[in-house]
Amino acid sequence: MESKNYSENGLEIMITIVNREKADSYLDLLQSFEVNMQMSVPAYGAARPEMLSKLDLIDAEKTVIFSVIRQDQVKYAFRKLREKFTSVKNGNGISFTVPMSSVIGVSVFGFLSNNTMTVREDK
Repeated sequence: MESKNYSENGLEIMITIVNREKADSYLDLLQSFEVNMQMSVPAYGAARPEMLSKLDLIDAEKTVIFSVIRQDQVKYAFRKLREKFTSVKNGNGISFTVPMSSVIGVSVFGFLSNNTMTVREDK
């Protein structure tokens, strides 16, 4: 038997760095783009306090969010993130993606891509 997954979209890891107190709202926002797997990690920025005040940033406490997202959702997620970065008080952040070259297992790919439609065909 051969398994085929009919998703034409690859996956990417979206890395988003935001102020720690805003992390939950960004996790919720990213989940709305069919993101089934996210991980958040507390982090600290490297800028000195005088640089933070020049850039009008409140503190160095950050959260790094790792999200697995389908390629077809990336541009929409970036658009919403950009809106939120500019419209929310202290909502500054940065986000970028890294393409995933492979995933082991059709079921894992189906879960991560939010596409569980797997077809089995007999040879």
